[in-house]
Amino acid sequence: MSTVEVNGVVFGINSFGNEEDPLVLLIGSTTMLSWPDAFCEALAAGGRHAVRYDLRDSGDSTAGNPMKPAYDLRDLAADAAALAAHLDDRPAHLAGIGVSGMVAQVAALDHPGSFDALTLVGTRPVAPGPVDDDLPDHDQATMGKLFSRPMPDWMDREAVARRSAEGSQILGNDHQTAKVLAGRIWDRTAGSTPEVHMANQIGIVFSKLDCTPRWRERLPELEIPTLVIHGAKDPFFPVGNGEALAREIPNASLLVLENASTVIPPSDFGEVAAAMLQL
Repeated sequence: MSTVEVNGVVFGINSFGNEEDPLVLLIGSTTMLSWPDAFCEALAAGGRHAVRYDLRDSGDSTAGNPMKPAYDLRDLAADAAALAAHLDDRPAHLAGIGVSGMVAQVAALDHPGSFDALTLVGTRPVAPGPVDDDLPDHDQATMGKLFSRPMPDWMDREAVARRSAEGSQILGNDHQTAKVLAGRIWDRTAGSTPEVHMANQIGIVFSKLDCTPRWRERLPELEIPTLVIHGAKDPFFPVGNGEALAREIPNASLLVLENASTVIPPSDFGEVAAAMLQL
């Protein structure tokens, strides 16, 4: 892992594979660790230079006050384009997972010359907040269980990891994997305030961002190969959101992972990497 500075912002990055191979830029959600090591290695083994990175206010990237971010969604999209240009003079394959899939959509729309392929995993075509009437919203029973739990002491690594494991189980993901991941994220978190640790763990910064104007109506402008991946059991962004993306982006393909929820399970790493390598 290392850092690079682009446009006055420092980004934590982690590279896999040969730098001469075509670039696949993986946007963290919010930290780079949302893209598992073994999955990045699978992309590298397929002849890609896979680079994952931390968003602002997470990991090794520039940190401010995540409760009052001094940037908006368009800035995060511009970050992706600038970082891609810094790493490779060729257009990159851009991938976003969860809320970072929103960043990826806007980046591909606002910076069309920067990217030649797009992968969107477990995301939706509208910003955080009220959902469009035709899109399935969060499963309310699951959200009730998820958000009714008390907050942990964000300065207590074990308590944070334990809460992440509990939340992962509620969402239908593997709880032990989530516990280990939360510990790794905690260890990489810059600063020593509860707010920063919370932002790194649960991506609360996205609820604070200015995400206007809407971009869903612009999706038909996308002219690059696009792969939409969604877990059939996702209660946070139910699969109908991925289906909408695949319908509205011209010639997009949809890969539904029948046994997945909000993350890509290890059993699907090979299939997902192979689909991305075909773009």
